[in-house]
Amino acid sequence: MKILAIETSCDETGIAILETTGALGAISPRAQIKVLADVLVSQASIHAEYGGVFPSVARREHAKNMMPLLIQALSEADLLKQLKVPRVLGPKEKEVLAKIFHKESELLELFQTTLLDVSIPRIDAIAVTSGPGLEPALWVGINTAQALGALWGIPVIPINHMEGHIVASLLSRKSKVESEKSGGKKPPMFDYQLAIPHYPALALLISGGHTELVLIPRAGTYEILGQTRDDAVGEAFDKVARMLGLSYPGGPEISKLAEQAPKGAKLAEPLPRPMLHSKDFDFSFAGLKTSVLYLIKKIGNLTPEMKALIAKDFEDSVTEVLLAKTLAAAKKYKVHEIILGGGVSANKKIRSAFHIAISRELPGVTLFLPDQKLSTDNGLMIGVVGLIHSNNQKKIITAEGHLRLSKNSRPTLAELRKKKK
Repeated sequence: MKILAIETSCDETGIAILETTGALGAISPRAQIKVLADVLVSQASIHAEYGGVFPSVARREHAKNMMPLLIQALSEADLLKQLKVPRVLGPKEKEVLAKIFHKESELLELFQTTLLDVSIPRIDAIAVTSGPGLEPALWVGINTAQALGALWGIPVIPINHMEGHIVASLLSRKSKVESEKSGGKKPPMFDYQLAIPHYPALALLISGGHTELVLIPRAGTYEILGQTRDDAVGEAFDKVARMLGLSYPGGPEISKLAEQAPKGAKLAEPLPRPMLHSKDFDFSFAGLKTSVLYLIKKIGNLTPEMKALIAKDFEDSVTEVLLAKTLAAAKKYKVHEIILGGGVSANKKIRSAFHIAISRELPGVTLFLPDQKLSTDNGLMIGVVGLIHSNNQKKIITAEGHLRLSKNSRPTLAELRKKKK
């Protein structure tokens, strides 16, 4: 099965084309996930001047990047075939496309001028992020996916972005794929294999928009045990970075600065560890961010050393809280696996702390961490979830900015086949 995946939930436009050698709708431990194409454009530099992501700007950039990326992905997958005579749309096809792109006339024009010269590729389905995320950004991906589905006559599968981050952490590299078309100018891609966790499992999803502790009692079933009551952890990193005069995105910048702190040196008044001893699994980072602001105002002129100390203590505070809540939930629910996912999971301090603490306190528990490349938003993770849930096809898909992971699992085709037998 070949699947085209589109990701536009925030400020990365990602498109991937994958093929699995396993059974349709189910990826067995022996199945290889072949990466035919995996392309991405980040808007981080554009949003840097704002210190965060502007939804309208993100939508504009996704619309601008979508068609060139799609053509690039089809070309890398060797699925781009130019027609000798451009395709002519019938009245019904024009009506369908006009309805899909009724609020995005510029994308409709790009769609028609780009794809009517191209033959229908050998792709079985399209997976697209439907939420959570920035709704103006989500709509660009959804409308493109639905238009492609209508033009090519193939089904479209809505994907929960957070499930994508869980799955990304379960992928391991198997073999290197050299792209002949790149001429050695781009890094090689890798084929992947998907680990099948032992349940129950626990996922900590940490990014610029989310901080969630999720229990996974069985495949495809999710229960949110705790979440942030205010700022997401990645958002707190960005805001504190701005206070310290660092660039966006703030997470990597704070980590670099924290590494410059003198060994053994500490703040005279350590920052709080919010909700560290609460009896639930919720998080709160707004107060921590405010404490940093008050500390900066109290000190006045910050020396480079003081900035580094503040960055280090902030990072330590976040790490301690995330780790304590995760360990407590893991022990309470007797989980076999802990999955760390989302953009903030790339943080070296957090990754190291989780490795050390889990090996010490939960020696029988396996920790899954995403490949650094897969920790941020990408089309590849959306494609893998699409392969798993390829039976969940919908004719009409809407953007759901606050979409949650469902408690009800969606059966895979493999599970449906077992029931029929």
